[in-house]
This record gives sequence, structure tokens and C-alpha cells, in this order.
Amino acid sequence: MRLVPIGVQAADHRRAGRLVRALASATALVAGLIVVAGCGFFGGSSAPAPPPVKADITVAETPNVGDAPLFMALQQGFFRSAGVNVHIINYTSARAELRDLRAGKVDVAYGDYADMFYAQAQALSLAKGNAAKANVNLVIVADGYDAVQNAMEVLTLPKSGIVNPKNLVGKTVGTAPAEVMPQGTPGLPYSLDTVATQSVLTNDNVQPSTIHWHALPSQALLPSLATGKVKAILATEPTIFDAESQLGAVPVLDSCTGATANLPLFGYFSLRSFADRNHAGLVAFHSALNKAQAAASASSSAVRATLEGSQGMSVADASLLTIGQFPTTVSASNLQRVVSIMFELGAIPNISGNQLQVQRMIFH
Repeated sequence: MRLVPIGVQAADHRRAGRLVRALASATALVAGLIVVAGCGFFGGSSAPAPPPVKADITVAETPNVGDAPLFMALQQGFFRSAGVNVHIINYTSARAELRDLRAGKVDVAYGDYADMFYAQAQALSLAKGNAAKANVNLVIVADGYDAVQNAMEVLTLPKSGIVNPKNLVGKTVGTAPAEVMPQGTPGLPYSLDTVATQSVLTNDNVQPSTIHWHALPSQALLPSLATGKVKAILATEPTIFDAESQLGAVPVLDSCTGATANLPLFGYFSLRSFADRNHAGLVAFHSALNKAQAAASASSSAVRATLEGSQGMSVADASLLTIGQFPTTVSASNLQRVVSIMFELGAIPNISGNQLQVQRMIFH
């Protein structure tokens, strides 16, 4: 785990690093967007083209850095070329996405793994493991966004006196609000952010229950830190960048290190009933999205340019963000890590005394 001491040198070092990334990103942006495509040949002759797929798919998403490939696929015509007419609807929470997914108002939901896995496990637990009777039976269409270092951090102000995780004991840490996972049991995580952070704290011999976790509206995190209402905040991008640039905040703990390094954060989910009825259309959606995921992995400038358009960021702000990974395959073992961490922290329902099995949720 990376511990960053408080001080001018640490802040200057991070700002210098951001300046280097800004210069590199600005240069890359001039080159434009990189589109990854491919074609195959068998025996020197082209195979007959398959019949075109015609499908309409409505996608629910909550805006963040990780959904940039979704907008890239729409803007660059990847979905259209695959025969899929995609509509994107913006939501403010995973709970609202899940509600409309269950109601059939949307077909695919881009959501964080902790909330979606909790919903699946809770439904299966109430149905005593019978997926056919569960009111939520999700499939994972694609892995969307995985963590890198500094993509999720606990930050504080330079003069707070908090210089390492042990100093957080007895302090109030502001976090984003609970959405699908319940909040109320002291010491138990209630979001993907708190799951990852409490795992790191536990490995550092800091009991999460000794810290006061205070859920706040996302827009209240920075004002609460600035006024001293909370002594630290748990944040992801672009809030990390805003806290550093506006308040001079410095990191105390990296939530995605050790057991949580490269942790899967967000994915694309659908109901199994929809996937069964619309298999060809969902395969085409997956294929087009994977092209955009590959393009995002190949060019961070393409991601930053998309964020400027889809989320209204300035060129300067987008160039300074820490951007995670955009996987093009779904790894059951990697996703199972999220469930295992939640299970160890007591944050997910048991299914007949066992963990939720991610392998059974993957769309093929």
C-alpha cells in the first residue's frame, strides 16, 4: 500500500506528475482518436458475411470515467456498424438503474460490481438459491472498468494532522451515499468504495469500525472537507482531481493496492430473461463495445476527448485525470475477487452458506 506523507513536497510531486501527463495528453490529442479494427482471412478468401443484426438496446449509465468507451462506440459508429441501435439514458444512481432494468424500461445497465453483486446475492438468497424464482437474475455482458493505482483514494487537507491510515481512527470520513447496498450497520461497507477501502484498512491492521463513515451527496464532499465537517473524504475521479486542484488535498490511502490492486469496478449487466430473448443483439452489442474498450486501452487521449464531450470536462481537466483499465475480456476469477472481499467483510448475503458464484452470471 502506498502511504503519502502530508506536505508541500508530496503535493508538488503529484502536481508535477499531473503536469507531465497533461503535456503528454495534449500531444496525443492532436493526433486524434485511434480506432481499433480488424479483419480475418481464411484460406485466402473471405467468408460470407453473416446476416446483419437489427436490435434496439437501451443502456442505463451513471456518468463516470469508466463509461467513456460506451460513448466512443456510439459516437464512432461501432454500434451502428454492428446493426445495433443504442440509446443511452443517464441515471443518478445504481438503485434507479436496477429498478428500471427490472421493470424492462432499460435493457443493459452500467453499474458498479458491489451493488450489482449484492442485488443478485440478495435475490438468490430470498429465493433460496433458485435463480428462476429470483426477482433479480443478472448476467454480466461485459467487464467495463478496472482500477489502477490512485484511481480511488482517501484524501485530507495538508494541515489535518492525518499522515497515515492509523490517524483515521476516530475521524469522520466523507463518502458517496449508499445506493443498492444497505447502510446502517456500523463498520460494514455500503458501497464499492467502502468495500475496497475497508479491505485495505483491515490489511493495515486498522479496524474500519473505529472510523466514522459519513455518507454525503457527491457534490457535498468537497465543501464538507473544506469546512471541516469531515476530516477526510473517500473519492474517485474526477473528484480526486477537483479536491487536489481546488483544495490542495493530499492522499492518505490508496484504496486499490494489495488485495484490491486492479480491482474490477464497473461492468455491463442485463437480466437473464432479456439475454435469452435477444441473444444475437446482445452479442452484437458486446462486440461493438469491445472495439471501443480496445480503442480506449490503446489511446488515453481518445478517452479524454470522449470525456470532454460526454461529461463536459475541459481539455485541461480531462488531461489530468487518473484513468483506469478498460478490459476486453471477462475474467470470472478476477470478478470473484469483488465477491470474496465483500464476503469477508460481511457485506453480501450468503447463498446457502456460500459465496455468490460469478461464473454462473457471465453472458456467453
